[in-house]
Amino acid sequence: MRTYDTLIVGAGFTGIGTAIKLIEAGVDDFVILDRSDRVGGTWRDNTYPGAACDVPSLLYSFSFVKNPDWSRAYSPADEIRQHIEDMVDTFDLRRRIQFGVEVNGLSFDETEGIWTVKTTGRSGHNRSSRPRRFQARSVVLASGPLPDHKWPDIRGLETYEGHKIHSANWDHDYDVTGKRVAVIGTGASAVQIIPELVKSAGFVKVFQRTPGWVIPRLDVATPPAARALFAKVPAVQELARQILFWGHEASATAMVWNTPLTGLVARLGKAHLRRQVADPWLRRQLTPDFTPGCKRMLVSSDYYPALQRENCKLIDWPIATISPVGIRTSDGIEHHLDAIVFATGFDVHLTGPPYPITGLGGRSLAEEWERGAQAYKSINAHGYPNLYFMTGPNSGPGHNSLLVYVEGQIDYAVSGIKTLLRNNLRYLDVRADVQQRYNEVLQKRLTKTTWMTGCNSWYLTADGFNASMYPGFATQYLRQMRDFRFGDYEAAVRDAPNPTSARDVHVAISSSA
Repeated sequence: MRTYDTLIVGAGFTGIGTAIKLIEAGVDDFVILDRSDRVGGTWRDNTYPGAACDVPSLLYSFSFVKNPDWSRAYSPADEIRQHIEDMVDTFDLRRRIQFGVEVNGLSFDETEGIWTVKTTGRSGHNRSSRPRRFQARSVVLASGPLPDHKWPDIRGLETYEGHKIHSANWDHDYDVTGKRVAVIGTGASAVQIIPELVKSAGFVKVFQRTPGWVIPRLDVATPPAARALFAKVPAVQELARQILFWGHEASATAMVWNTPLTGLVARLGKAHLRRQVADPWLRRQLTPDFTPGCKRMLVSSDYYPALQRENCKLIDWPIATISPVGIRTSDGIEHHLDAIVFATGFDVHLTGPPYPITGLGGRSLAEEWERGAQAYKSINAHGYPNLYFMTGPNSGPGHNSLLVYVEGQIDYAVSGIKTLLRNNLRYLDVRADVQQRYNEVLQKRLTKTTWMTGCNSWYLTADGFNASMYPGFATQYLRQMRDFRFGDYEAAVRDAPNPTSARDVHVAISSSA
């Protein structure tokens, strides 16, 4: 069986970005696996009406692959998907991707320093599934923490006889024109879906459990002259990107920590609500009772107007059950519906990937992360050498673009892979004491953040452990990712039976916001 130098799981932004950086670093022997039949990751899967990014386009892209042709300040999903396709074609990556391959598990052979990746792949004229195995010296898990959508745990869900649609798996064959449609959830996808649904549906009922903080979305078309200038003078686009980056970076003082500036964000949100909603009772229903930043901020200028259309109604009574004909709320009213849209988010993998990973000595990642995932710099876990968790534990931003953080992770992973190959090592395993010290400091810093102020969010495990967010500025995160400290790892040389502490060598990593 062939052994690759590197195997990448996932062909979304992160996986494709990693592949590009590997090529630039001279690491040419790699393969990308993706369970779907095309690239795009979350932007391939989320095709609901109104799908778009809530981070400015110039910042929601890699600094090393700029797109001067974004049509708007906030890109629609189809443009983002096309940008990922363009990256694949520009760097001739399609031949390196194996589509229709679902990863089922990973196991590490410490004698050989090889990861075996168990998969199920579709093959043959009838596209039947069959088990397949791949081997690689290093593995990059780039499928993200939100690859699988989640159906809510509501009594009677399976009894409903109408049409069910999940926001992350939209049924484009179903026509909502003139239909009675419910939307369960009022999070990031719902505030984009609802303004589109009310344009054609007969009536839309929005079932809200908790209102979120909504701030204006200043979306405008990019003037053709600006697009032409970005294409002709890339430095101008980089300047615009840097202005956006530092503006978002400054917002950390209000969004990551509960400071007097957090109160300003609350006032901005309430002013936006007052400006768009005249009815005091509806304003009361839409006013959050938690600190801004504790949950994901919502960015929309058309959500509140959509709720006030004649064919839309907000319902904040708790759902008691789903019946064959619709939804019954706790006030005893049964809402008859033709379709229910579940904007209920994703099955967040706070305890690692949804498949078994077996490391040194047969240790199980699922067991070790059962009470909360921990890693070193979010990317490496002790006992699982040569394995890189992209968007891993405590790498989530609360104020800036995720791709800024991902870019730092890519550079760090590529540096580790280069170190392994250049020194012909069996493996590099982050030291237990180094990982422990890192997480002790991290968790202490997290106690002072807005995410720990008492709201119920997907950032936290059931017992309140935060394995999701990074408690600091993006610049702090990037600074730590620029320095691959060889001495923080145990290195196993190919011909030596036991690992030894690596010498203290610092490998500079080139990374920029």
